[in-house]
Amino acid sequence: MKIDVIGDVHGCFEELKHLFMVLGYKEKDNIFIHPDGRIPVFVGDITDRGPASIAVLQLVYTMVVKNKIAKYVPGNHCNKLYRFFLGNKVQLKHGLETTVAEFEARNGKEQTEIKKQFKILYEQAPLYLEIKEQNAVVAHAGIKEDLIGQTGKRVQTFVLYGDITGESHSDGRPIRRDWAKSYQGNKWIIYGHTPVLEPRIKNKTINIDTGCVFGNKLTAFRLPEEETVSVPSLQEFVEEKFRNLD
Repeated sequence: MKIDVIGDVHGCFEELKHLFMVLGYKEKDNIFIHPDGRIPVFVGDITDRGPASIAVLQLVYTMVVKNKIAKYVPGNHCNKLYRFFLGNKVQLKHGLETTVAEFEARNGKEQTEIKKQFKILYEQAPLYLEIKEQNAVVAHAGIKEDLIGQTGKRVQTFVLYGDITGESHSDGRPIRRDWAKSYQGNKWIIYGHTPVLEPRIKNKTINIDTGCVFGNKLTAFRLPEEETVSVPSLQEFVEEKFRNLD
């Protein structure tokens, strides 16, 4: 199974379509199919902040759940949207407010369908995805080697939020340890979550969240080729959103 792991889309629908075309996919009946049978894998955070979160949500649902030609793991933004759709009290900030505004602009019938689709997508998704054919693991914020094969609250927190310390930066962002620096496994760990200007390879890990929603680019990592492919963002560039990691 050849795969194309796609970094955090965050509602950037036009860039996602562009990336599919550059990767060689063909659009048919409003979905994207590769002539060689390649499988797209979404690394989470498909919604929030960008201009077209509902369109991305519906495309991912159609490809993953309905047509079974793609795979998906959830991110922290996905988790928060799921809790919103469950009726839980969540704060409408950090991007969720943009998705909710799109959602509430739809009529009641559309809202019912959108909510149903996302809940199915989220509930059927694995916490992280082991792809044995490519000796790879896809997890939204990464995963430590000793957590692979495990589930539970500790694993969920790590794959959704990273290796958090419990402390915060002055702007409210959680302080995270750089787990990739000490990774010694032989499986590729493919993740996103933390925006970087260029795909960051450290040991056998790669961060492919190249901050499309913050004006940089949308990136895919291809296996078995071990190559990245990116398309430019159409959004305004916000320099302070990117972390400088060696």
